[in-house]
Amino acid sequence: MRFPLLLISIILLLSCTLIPFTLSERCHPTDKRALLKLKKDIGNPYTWDPKSDCCDWSGVTCVERNNVTRVININLQGGGIVGPIPASIGNFPLLEYLTFHKQPQLTGPIQPAIAKLKNLYTLDISWTNVSGPVPDFLSQLTKLTYIDLSFNNLSGSIPSWPSKLPSLEYLDLSRNKLTGSIPETFSEFKTKKLSLFLSHNQLSGKIPASLGKVDFSRFDFSRNKLEGDASMFFGAKRNTTLWEVDLSRNLLEFDLSNVGLPDSLWYLDLNHNKITGGIPQSWATSQISRFNVSYNRLCGKIPVGGVLQDLDYSNYFHNKCLCGSPLPSC
Repeated sequence: MRFPLLLISIILLLSCTLIPFTLSERCHPTDKRALLKLKKDIGNPYTWDPKSDCCDWSGVTCVERNNVTRVININLQGGGIVGPIPASIGNFPLLEYLTFHKQPQLTGPIQPAIAKLKNLYTLDISWTNVSGPVPDFLSQLTKLTYIDLSFNNLSGSIPSWPSKLPSLEYLDLSRNKLTGSIPETFSEFKTKKLSLFLSHNQLSGKIPASLGKVDFSRFDFSRNKLEGDASMFFGAKRNTTLWEVDLSRNLLEFDLSNVGLPDSLWYLDLNHNKITGGIPQSWATSQISRFNVSYNRLCGKIPVGGVLQDLDYSNYFHNKCLCGSPLPSC
């Protein structure tokens, strides 16, 4: 009789020791299995210890809701991943934030399994070597508010679907190899204070005039081959949330003489285009604090007032016949 009693005592002692450890682990077992599968598929670059709580793992964030803790954020930065994004990334149905950033050996197309992450708010695949088109399947992620696909090797044309996402506030497709024109449908963005970055691509053609109706907070279309007019973005009573604009290093050609600036605008870069006319007198009383109109075809005297004389002459030089402080007098 003493041996069974001793065995029972040992079992009770072990249970008292082990149960608190088990109960203290916040990580949902389904998420832990999915993370370990993901770790294996990306080449085990992270020290995710299977014996520890996955909610404490580097790059992993858990949140408790309704007494259940699940992984909502996977943030994989700083290198170590080799090859394409694995299909196992789609095994996190409650994921809200996904980041692959500064992973130079991450290659191949954007993984279609990402379309399974229906609760995703933020998708950041930037500073990698992923290639192929900007995929249409991302349009299925209707909760997205933030997309950063910058500094990659994406090619092809810009798809029309981003403007259909009802809550999208931030889209960065800059520094890729995208070609073609800016979609006309980009005038249909629903959100206010949109941030849109398309710089350092190979975009061409005219900017759709209808984009002047979009409630931008900032946009950057610089270093492309865009042509024609861009005056639709400006006007003293237009786009009162607009505060930063970069249209530099394109082939834009319009008359600046009657272009008013929204009161909210503080940064404007128009350098290296084919813009004509002169700097409007109204700019001297605007709220703008930084701008560059160099390397255009402007003429006339620079108005006096505001920050116009405080800026370095390099913000004005290499125009047709622009003069006045900080350039030489007329």
